Amino acid sequence: MSIPDTGIAELRRRLGRSLFARVAGPEGERHRARIHDTPGPRWFAPERPIRTVHADAAMYTGGLSALLLQSLHPRAMAAVAAHSGYRGDPWGRLQRTSYFLAVTTYGTAEDAEHAVDRVRSVHERVRGVTAAGLDYHAGDPHLLEWVHTAEAYCFLRAHRLYGAAPLSDADYDAYVADTAEVAGALGALDPPRDVAALRARLKAYRPELRATPEAREAARFLLLRPPLPLAVRGPYAILAANAVALLPSWARAMLWLPRLPLVETAGVRPAGRILTRAIRWASSPPSED
Repeated sequence: MSIPDTGIAELRRRLGRSLFARVAGPEGERHRARIHDTPGPRWFAPERPIRTVHADAAMYTGGLSALLLQSLHPRAMAAVAAHSGYRGDPWGRLQRTSYFLAVTTYGTAEDAEHAVDRVRSVHERVRGVTAAGLDYHAGDPHLLEWVHTAEAYCFLRAHRLYGAAPLSDADYDAYVADTAEVAGALGALDPPRDVAALRARLKAYRPELRATPEAREAARFLLLRPPLPLAVRGPYAILAANAVALLPSWARAMLWLPRLPLVETAGVRPAGRILTRAIRWASSPPSED
């Protein structure tokens, strides 16, 4: 017995609304209208690669992978553990991050600048000392550059593997250059501007990285104890497995995350592609079919 087209369209709308509400929060519809409907100049023109990458459902996998990779810098992780409230309010943190990405990618230049100013103001207040006695400051350009490098690396890898239409090498270089503009506005002094520089910068940070107890606790929370209803734990497990698979092998080893190449090739990545297509389907208006 087949489901009528009207039933499929309604299911799609319900899934899309539910997903959007989780990611964008109670102010999501208002924010979306302002970001996309307010006239004025933007930081990035419609044809820029950053708009393509950040609009794709592959961002879900890339975002989770980025959190895991970012946690490996002890000073950055100490700031997150002490000040972000990711355990007590993980959805709020996700919604604030998704808004920042959306407004700087698609919003007016004025709104993007206001969003950057707010984040810089928050970063200025986030200071402390790690368990090992190291000072940290969220506004430190070196830490900002690390957070940006890890994020851009994971977003790019996710799009290459799971994006609806992978870009050319030149466009991926342009994507890194686009994201460098946002990182520079936040206070990073010398963000990488092409893929080769991005990989080199990631390698340059490796001597500073290690999996602290806070990093491993964050990984357990993100991968094993997410605050989700039972009905979506299965899809989330697929998302989490693919996020882990995106990580460099050395990062996985630090976090004690297993690497099973045959399982990943035969099972994890195909399941990830199916899940990403399902998210993309649910997130697109039925009229686009």
